[in-house]
Amino acid sequence: MKAVPGRKTDVRDAEWIADLLQHGLLKASFIPSAPQRELRELTRYRVRLTEERAREVNRLQKTLEDTNLKWGDVVSDIMGKASRMTLQAIVDGETDPAQLAAFALGRVRATQEQLEAALTGHVDDHHRFLLGEYLTQIEHLERAIERVTAEIARRFTPPPSPEEEASSQQKQEALAEREGEAPPPSPDATLNWAEAVVLLCSIAGISERAAYGILAEIGIKMQQFPTAAHLASWAGVCPGNHESAGKRLSGKTRKGNPWLRRLLVQVAHAAARQKQGYLAAQYRRIASRRGVKRAAMAVAHSILIIIYHMLNTHTSYQERGETFFDEQERQATEKRLVRQLTRLGYQVELQPLAQVG
Repeated sequence: MKAVPGRKTDVRDAEWIADLLQHGLLKASFIPSAPQRELRELTRYRVRLTEERAREVNRLQKTLEDTNLKWGDVVSDIMGKASRMTLQAIVDGETDPAQLAAFALGRVRATQEQLEAALTGHVDDHHRFLLGEYLTQIEHLERAIERVTAEIARRFTPPPSPEEEASSQQKQEALAEREGEAPPPSPDATLNWAEAVVLLCSIAGISERAAYGILAEIGIKMQQFPTAAHLASWAGVCPGNHESAGKRLSGKTRKGNPWLRRLLVQVAHAAARQKQGYLAAQYRRIASRRGVKRAAMAVAHSILIIIYHMLNTHTSYQERGETFFDEQERQATEKRLVRQLTRLGYQVELQPLAQVG
C-alpha cells in the first residue's frame, strides 16, 4: 500500500484501499458478536474494579506506615477478618495496643507481644478519618465486584430452553438404556458458554474466573482464526518475526490483545507453581535457560494453543505429565545423567527394570 515518496496522500490511500476491497483482496477483521462484546465489557470492568480495590488497600497500608503501625508485618492479609476488626477499632478511637491485639488474638499466627508491638504507634484524628474512608471505599468496591461477578456468571449459564431440556432428557434416557459411556461430542455440535468454561477449567492453572475472561476475549467459536498460530499472533503471545537480509533480528512479542495477554500470563504463573504437570515442567525447563519472563510467555503461548484445539474439537485437556520432555529426549537425558554420576566418582551401568527383575 506504499506510494512513491511525495505522492502519498490520504485520498490516494483511501482510493487504493477501496480498490482492494472491491476486488476482495482485504481480509475481514474479527468483530465479536453482541453477547461477546457485552461479556468483554463486564470482565474488563471487573478487572478495573479489582485494580481500584488494590490501590485503596495500598493507600491504607501507606497510612498505617505513616502512623508507625507495622500491622502488615504480623498479618498475612491486611484485609482479612481479624485485620478488619482491628482497623475498625482503630477508626472508632481505640488506642490501647493490648485491646487492639485482642481482636486478632487466636486468628493470626503472631504472639500477643508481636501484635502489641505492631499496634504501637501515633494515630491522629486525620489518620482515623482516612482509614475509615479507605475501609468504606474497599467495602463498596468489593460489593461492586461481587455484583459484576454474579452478572458474568449469569450470562455464562443461561437458562436452558424447553427444546434443550427435552433433548437433554432424551439423551439421559438413551444413556440409561445402554448403560454405557456417552460418545464423545461431535466437532460439528454447538458448544455453549457453560460447556466452554468446563473445558477451559480442565487445564492446569485456569480458574473459573480466568476462563470467563479468556472466553470473553476470544469467544467459543474458532472459525474466525484459520489456525492456532493466527490466534496466538492476534493475542500477541507468539515470538516476533523480525528478519532482514536473511538475518534474524529481535524476537520481541508484538502488541496484541492486552486483556487476553495479561490473563494468559497470570494463568501461566499459576500453572508453573504446580509441582507436577506438563506446563509446570515446560516452565521450569525454559526458565532455567531463558529466564522466568520468557518462560511465562512461552507457557502462555502453549496454553492458548491448547485452548484453540480444545474449543475446535470439544475435548477436555489431556495431561501429558512432567516426564514428557524427558521421554522425548531419553537418550540425551541418559547420557547427561551418566556423565553427572561419573564426575561424582561412580561407575554407572544402565539396565532396564524388566531385566533387573
